Amino acid sequence: MTTTRSSAKYGFPAGRRLAAALLVSTVAGTALVGCGAVATGAQPAQVAGKSAGETAGDAEITWGKCPALGEGQTRSPHLACGTLKVPLDYQHPGGTKIDVAVSRLSTAEPGKRRGVLLLNPGGPALGGLDMPETMAPTLPKTVLERYDLIGFDPRGVEHSTPQSCGLNDPSVTGLFPYPATDGSITKNVALAKADAEQCADAVGKKLRYYNTANTARDMDRIRQALGEKKISYWGQSYGTYLGAVYRSLFQGHTDRMILEGNVDPTKVWADQVADTWGKGMADRFPDAARVAAAQDSTLRLGTSVAQVTHTYLTLADRLDRTPAAIPGASASLDGALLRNMTYALLLHNNTLPVLATFWKAADDLAHGSTTATDTAVLKEVFADTPTAPGIPADNQATMFMALTCGDAEWPHDVDGYATRTTADRENWPLTAGMPANIWACAFWNKPAEATVKVVKGGPRNTLILQNRRDNATPWEGGVGLHKTLGDGSVLVGVDNGGHYVYDEGSACADRTTVDFLATGHLPDKDLYCTDVVQK
Repeated sequence: MTTTRSSAKYGFPAGRRLAAALLVSTVAGTALVGCGAVATGAQPAQVAGKSAGETAGDAEITWGKCPALGEGQTRSPHLACGTLKVPLDYQHPGGTKIDVAVSRLSTAEPGKRRGVLLLNPGGPALGGLDMPETMAPTLPKTVLERYDLIGFDPRGVEHSTPQSCGLNDPSVTGLFPYPATDGSITKNVALAKADAEQCADAVGKKLRYYNTANTARDMDRIRQALGEKKISYWGQSYGTYLGAVYRSLFQGHTDRMILEGNVDPTKVWADQVADTWGKGMADRFPDAARVAAAQDSTLRLGTSVAQVTHTYLTLADRLDRTPAAIPGASASLDGALLRNMTYALLLHNNTLPVLATFWKAADDLAHGSTTATDTAVLKEVFADTPTAPGIPADNQATMFMALTCGDAEWPHDVDGYATRTTADRENWPLTAGMPANIWACAFWNKPAEATVKVVKGGPRNTLILQNRRDNATPWEGGVGLHKTLGDGSVLVGVDNGGHYVYDEGSACADRTTVDFLATGHLPDKDLYCTDVVQK
């Protein structure tokens, strides 16, 4: 899994969970896919979307126990789960079927029930079965009494016919293409090509059908199976793009929609990564640097944002050249891992103090002078998280590539990636050229269909929540999505950092969100909330 809202409130996201979080939220908001050429010979997405609602013969869910969790993990007995059969390829609905795992937390009260609130935590490639349970404590009675909360694992993810390329490095962060210390991308090109070929050999062309458009069609099958004329929806990060696609394909079945931490649908996906990732990190990093500077007497990283930033960049360069062994772990801390963990810990405000102490521990480690406190911090940050049985180790990484490469075609010009990487390294030193570098998508099979065009207008039923300093899905993503949806949406911006908006200290944003879900009322105009109180 990746970091979710609940990890910020109920505990520090460690180890694999933290690293996964970083890349998932990354793509969603800094998504990695390029707006390249449209696939030829593909059925228009709108036509295929319409057909999904006309051939739902398998739309049935039998509710029962949920799948087993990893060792030591528990869930509420009130959460029910079931499986829905859907077509692998909606252009051939009578063909191969796959499973989509769905969960339900029945909270609505008779007489007050409006319907269902479908939830997606983003990613791409995050499972959502447990999202109803993690969201419920944050929602007031006025919302819970109106909706049953519905979660699901998107197609190909976790318990929904999980896909695997059999990657040697199963982590999502292993896909992040940091250039060599001299800026060369030669090794990145070789790895990107190898990953693409590995997936083509292991899974084949069927992986092309694990895209966002088909996931949206699966959502409409869930709607039908639940017996609902319309569904309300709350999507975070990549889930905002998924929601926008659903809204475009099934506008008549969309009730109230909340999109939080947003992707610009005109930049899916390569442009989203290359254009916004570096700036998002530059906008957010000073929040953590100020926390570190305030503790200079103990951390000794610098007394100002500028000094802490210089210390961090120097440390990253040192670790690029000489990785340091992590006590008690088989891995070493290099510049890429330092940057990835920094990205992950910037997603939440309450992990900024941890990030500051992690930088201090990493700096001591690089200089061979770790203390007992440093060791404890490193152990916490790199602690492992039990994985659920039956899910391939590389499932998230596989589906991360399937979605980001399968929604739109990426540029194939290797020299172009090298040129852009050089410029990106200079413009955004915190990300070291990685966002503009080459990904496996440059060597991927052509998408199965044209990229869905997110449409303007429609019912005025979408609330866009966006933090001003979001390193995963930067401010520009929310503005871009609002511009695309036009009068069908309202933008609520918040003067805050981090990837999550609701229940993160702004009464203005929380009140607007709750009022919308409970009553359907949207503000008459866009809002900018400046009342944030850090928790």
